[in-house]
Amino acid sequence: MREHTEPLLFELSRTGRTGHSLPELDVPQKPYEEMLPEDVLRKNPPELPELSEPDVVRHYTKLSQLNHAVDTGFYPLGSCTMKYNPRINEEVSQLPGFSQLHPLQPVQTVQGALELLFNMEKFLCELSGMTRFTFQPAAGAHGEFTGLSLIRAYHSHKGDTGRNKIIIPDSAHGTNPASVAMAGYKTVQVKSNDRGGIDLEHLREIADNTTAGLMLTNPNTLGIFDENITQIAEIVHNAGGLLYYDGANANAIMGISRPADMGFDIVHFNLHKTFSTPHGGGGPGSGPVGVVEKLVPFLPVPVVEKKDNSYYLDYDRPESIGKIHSFYGNFGVIIKAYAYILSMGMEGLRRASEEAVLNANYLMRALAKYFHLPYDRTCMHEFVLSGSKQKELGIRTLDMAKRLPDFGFHPPTVYFPLIVEEAMMIEPTETESKETLDAFIEAMKQIAREAEENPDMLKNAPHTTPVRRLDETRAARQPDLRWRP
Repeated sequence: MREHTEPLLFELSRTGRTGHSLPELDVPQKPYEEMLPEDVLRKNPPELPELSEPDVVRHYTKLSQLNHAVDTGFYPLGSCTMKYNPRINEEVSQLPGFSQLHPLQPVQTVQGALELLFNMEKFLCELSGMTRFTFQPAAGAHGEFTGLSLIRAYHSHKGDTGRNKIIIPDSAHGTNPASVAMAGYKTVQVKSNDRGGIDLEHLREIADNTTAGLMLTNPNTLGIFDENITQIAEIVHNAGGLLYYDGANANAIMGISRPADMGFDIVHFNLHKTFSTPHGGGGPGSGPVGVVEKLVPFLPVPVVEKKDNSYYLDYDRPESIGKIHSFYGNFGVIIKAYAYILSMGMEGLRRASEEAVLNANYLMRALAKYFHLPYDRTCMHEFVLSGSKQKELGIRTLDMAKRLPDFGFHPPTVYFPLIVEEAMMIEPTETESKETLDAFIEAMKQIAREAEENPDMLKNAPHTTPVRRLDETRAARQPDLRWRP
């Protein structure tokens, strides 16, 4: 039986009820039969619910209240940087001069939008050390594919076509190997050392003249800044490869360190993470990609240029990889990130990273007494605990994650990275107060106690949410996505 707490719109429907009132047309209207070809006309009217406007508004408002969100509670989803999104960003993006533009307008009529893109590119270049950026990628994984396409274009341009592999660490995001495969490369995994960074000796063994590049995020998914990053860059560059920076964890380094200074050649940022624009639920996002000087000719077309105090779109780029997104990317998301950077300033961005790192270390030290800490080092913006202690008591990390909603908290990322048994990846971000962090610590301490004293409480969690624990395997394999009368 379907379980839900609110009736569906179809179940609320009453024949003849309507939610709109439109004036009569003041021009003649032909019957639909005369306006459309017969083969595209419906034989029967669509079976749509009939409701009043209040019915619809209340229905969707109640549904929204069933969801956990950054606006309603703590969201420590590791590697996702679920920070609060300032409302001023939303207001700026809705200004008519931005929201009512059309991408096919003549460039003379969109000079303000092009100026914003031009300035935003300069900001990201300053933060990353890169030379130029493209805003076309719609998300981080799209940025990865774009970066790998740039790597292929660079090697092909040099006539170096024998490079067929991309190296990724064993702690990499799952999107990395997927992007590598999509780009037509072979994935080669490099091991981590006992401090959570890349094993240099293993890297030396596998980096050779077939290496196209290395994909890495620094700090990595363990929340650890790789102390050997300059040596890593040297090994890959000496082998003739390029370094790609996965910007998923850039919230730890804004205004402090730059990927280009670490030796990276390509970087993507997640504007919907690091630069505080909403994300989740499928988008929209923005994953702009920046490159060092030698890769600039291969960037997607067009790029925004400035001449004689006016801006234009440059399509005359014969070595470009072409377009990887319609028009110029998700412009509304870029506006929000631009507003965030302007409101924060460079010092504000640096302070945000410092406080994200402080919050993560505060949580890590408090929770290390109750859970196993596999890498006992100062972390960056996030850290990874293991539920291995609790597993010995018959409690899985999933059980503990399912208990957290009862305390009003979203669970952390679980079972990732794969190199940590029963992993819990926790990222508090800089926007959470000490009071919130302390409440989360107390909830986690209680869960650790329950694992010892009352394991059934965890095995049957959650207890207070609108929907109890679901059969996730069945939900994934047999999704029920449509209503049938």
